[in-house]
Amino acid sequence: MKNLEQKILELAEKYRDYTANNLSKLVKIKSLSLGEKEVQLELKRQMEEAGFDEVWIDGLGNVIGRIGSGKNILAIDGHMDTVDFGNLDNWNFDPLSGEIKDGFVHGRGTVDQEGGPAAFVTTGRILKELAFDRDWTIYFTGTVMEEDCDGLCWKYLYEEEGIHPDFAISTEPTNLNIYRGHRGRMEIAVSFKGLSAHGSAPERGVNAIYNASRAALEIEKLNENLAFDPFLGRGSITISEIKSGSPSLCAVSDFARIHLDRRLTWGETKESAVAEIEAIVKDLDAIVEVLHYEETAYTGLKYGMEKYFPTWKMDEDSTVVKTGVKAFEKLFTKKPLVDKWTFSTNGVTINGYFNVPIIGFGPGNEVLAHAPNEKVPVDDLVKASAFYALYAYLIEK
Repeated sequence: MKNLEQKILELAEKYRDYTANNLSKLVKIKSLSLGEKEVQLELKRQMEEAGFDEVWIDGLGNVIGRIGSGKNILAIDGHMDTVDFGNLDNWNFDPLSGEIKDGFVHGRGTVDQEGGPAAFVTTGRILKELAFDRDWTIYFTGTVMEEDCDGLCWKYLYEEEGIHPDFAISTEPTNLNIYRGHRGRMEIAVSFKGLSAHGSAPERGVNAIYNASRAALEIEKLNENLAFDPFLGRGSITISEIKSGSPSLCAVSDFARIHLDRRLTWGETKESAVAEIEAIVKDLDAIVEVLHYEETAYTGLKYGMEKYFPTWKMDEDSTVVKTGVKAFEKLFTKKPLVDKWTFSTNGVTINGYFNVPIIGFGPGNEVLAHAPNEKVPVDDLVKASAFYALYAYLIEK
């Protein structure tokens, strides 16, 4: 009798075209954050067609597919919303084509990140065909609003749906490497109060733009001196937006506001990051605040969270990582690269808030995320669907 990994690889290869065609159908549906309804209905249809034990859409609009009914829980997650196309002149093909050509599926979302969900739909089909009967429940989650607010979807799944996994896999693109962490992030606004005066006599006022500029130069210096972690690298900070106001264009500015994109390495916290900025602006009549996200999902539900997304990393000898390495070696007969993401994922809540052990393994190269000419190798989709299936058989609590 063939061993398990051989059976899984054969089935993943058998469903090569099925997986690619499923992804093509998803890519053809434009699915920006807050506008995911149609792509979610298509994903739900694909899960039902694949024979999942149960499929539903929750109040926020996440699609949840279940296989098995054991006491232990593994979640396999991928978000279904995408960013927009940007300048179409930079594309060599239609971003919504979903064309399957030269061994790739082409279009926006193939890498970031509908390729992962397309692969895990096939995983579900493989598990059903193999009559998966371990004492595990596998939840496959096609999540929403990640591009607008990473992790919000899993805040809802954990707190409102009551899905509390023992382990999780993110299917964000990893180039088929195993990722065990990434830096956190937060969004900070600093508002500066000035005093208006006629522009002909600026000495009578206090110019909020000048104070914002003084702070900006110090923030630029701060970026060079932030904490460093050997695995995750250095924290970073940049000003991504500045706004100002005044009674007229012939007056001293009485208001300015800067928006900070802060990336947090290991050991940095919300409190430490805020304190660094407060120290810079303490004599500049400014208010520092961590921003809040709240929007209405396509289901009509208004939901939100603070825009603080914690840093996370897993130890290399943790069960969740070692199981991934074992599955990779059994399937592909070589050692995987164990690394990290540059960007942020739903891991910020899955592990950062709720401490669920998680790894990343996904089809596609992250350098194509949010970039023109996005495409994913069909080979990656096949290997990812096999990896998730074997992982479900190997994981032990």
